[in-house]
Amino acid sequence: MSRQEQFLEVVDRDVAETRFQAALRLEPVGEERVPLAAALSRVLAQDIPATVDVPSFDRSNYDGFAVQAADTYGATEHTPRQLALKAEQLATGVIPTIEITAGTAVSIATGGMVPRGADAIVMVEHADLDRDRLIVRKAVTPGFGIAFAGSDIAIGETVLRRGDLLSSRATGVLAAIGQAEVPVYRRPKVAILSTGDEVIAPGQPMQPALVYDSNARILADAVRELGGEPWEMGIVADHVDSLRAKLNEALAEADVVLLSGGTSKGQGDLSYQVVAELDDPGILAHGVALKPGKPICLAASGGKPVVILPGFPTSAIFTFHEFVAPVIRTLGARPTETTDTVPAQLAVRVNSEIGRTEYLLVSLVAGANDERLIAYPLGKGSGSVTTFSRADGFVTIDRHQELLAADAPVDVRLIGREVRLADLVIVGSHCVGLDYLVSQIEQRGYVVKLLAVGSTAGLKAAERGDCDLAGIHLLDPKTETYNRPFITPDVELAAGYGRRQGVLYRPDDPRFAKHDAAEVIAAVANDMQTVMINRNQGSGTRLLIDTLLNGRQPPGYSVQARNHSAVAVAIAQGRADWGIAIENVARAAGLEFLPVQDEQFDLVTPVARRSRPAVQAFLKLLVEPKIRETLGEMGFQLD
Repeated sequence: MSRQEQFLEVVDRDVAETRFQAALRLEPVGEERVPLAAALSRVLAQDIPATVDVPSFDRSNYDGFAVQAADTYGATEHTPRQLALKAEQLATGVIPTIEITAGTAVSIATGGMVPRGADAIVMVEHADLDRDRLIVRKAVTPGFGIAFAGSDIAIGETVLRRGDLLSSRATGVLAAIGQAEVPVYRRPKVAILSTGDEVIAPGQPMQPALVYDSNARILADAVRELGGEPWEMGIVADHVDSLRAKLNEALAEADVVLLSGGTSKGQGDLSYQVVAELDDPGILAHGVALKPGKPICLAASGGKPVVILPGFPTSAIFTFHEFVAPVIRTLGARPTETTDTVPAQLAVRVNSEIGRTEYLLVSLVAGANDERLIAYPLGKGSGSVTTFSRADGFVTIDRHQELLAADAPVDVRLIGREVRLADLVIVGSHCVGLDYLVSQIEQRGYVVKLLAVGSTAGLKAAERGDCDLAGIHLLDPKTETYNRPFITPDVELAAGYGRRQGVLYRPDDPRFAKHDAAEVIAAVANDMQTVMINRNQGSGTRLLIDTLLNGRQPPGYSVQARNHSAVAVAIAQGRADWGIAIENVARAAGLEFLPVQDEQFDLVTPVARRSRPAVQAFLKLLVEPKIRETLGEMGFQLD
């Protein structure tokens, strides 16, 4: 197969992984000795035998008196035994100069060295002093109160073994046997290169058409989590010679080379061009039948992995964990990480693309009566920064499968070790007022999972018992009433607050000045030069928008913002000229606002879940005077 054929071929995920790993030196990258203080979370490269006993002497476990146990037999409160008390007092760190013989005792501190002849400790509370006599009021057995030399660790005993991951408990053991330096496997050095003229480092001022480099941060920290040593080489502009020089530098010093971005076939995507110059063997797969992650490029040079990760954050981190993470673990001598799988039920219907294995990132919540887990897809696309961080796991959709129905049983491969279910699950419509309420309930110790899926989907989830609360603002056109007409016997309504929806526009836009909302919408709905920003299907605001437009679809109609704040930002940045959102976000963004109508944002809770402590705490929060006062200050309308 020629390099050009490799470049054009989109291969199956397993084929790509097999090719990739076959070209690598998959063995630990070396050993080194580090100070004990730097050994935490490192992997032992050798077995560690004890060179001392622990404890190294017979040690008292109590404040009391070292005795021969036989002298105490029969001692009680009413029939005490008397022993001759030697004058010496055995503090910690003192080597005894006396020997305990029959009928004698000596004072000893906790941690003190037990003298020759003694075989037990009488605790101080079980004895009294009478000048030079010890009055023993409780008998002891041989060995009581003494940690004998080597009883914890004996000389020659293997205390830790090669391949052990050193925890704080393990480093404590090493300290106990006097180990000042520790033989560990060297951490694989992972070079990270971000590419692209559009990429800027966090901290620099944002400008149009630029993006902050989030990939380098998440990759570097993921490398640390895997036991590697990240080498952040910075951002390289789209210049072939500069990129080639950086790649050669990385190959000379690093064990793994990661490039972020530039893996596609566009004119400015230079990473694949530079990596294509490598040999021994060079590019192994460019394009894998995955979603997300199709553009990934897997290569190797001299047994070292060279990977071009897609530029979009979710694609980058997902493909990193699929292809690169296992390699880093192997190079660092870490054990293969096992991943758990849990059964769940899909919350909504999902369409997939035939021919590509799709990994559907999901968030898990407890279903009705906690009988099952419900998997909500986090469908924000491969460009999302937050999707992977908020996912509990993913569902693998076979490349031959086109559809997963709502309520379909699925297996969810967990991203973490276990599912941490929230105390309170809230789905439905987004609102900045709800954001405030969630922050307040979290400050009271509750773990909350908030999924913005729109009013309609939220109400259905509540009716199924798949959430604790659902935020809704649904208008019944027949009664012109919000929310109450939609309440069924399975759910109860908790009154929230009022808010005002209206048209948002920039203050300097003359097309909207001196008009009311109805006039504006009538004018711009047919103006091909005026671009709107829409809301996501299923949201209460989208239903309002479609009612106002009455079947018309102005420019921008297909662009859907997930929440009110996103509408305001799009208009403020000039990506759109108008949209419908609540008044609060308009004021916060410095936009003008033309009122359309007042609405009620309420919460519904399944009857079966209302008694849950977290639900009760949230409902009480809703009516607290200070909370209501703050909501009023935020611009919400309260009864």
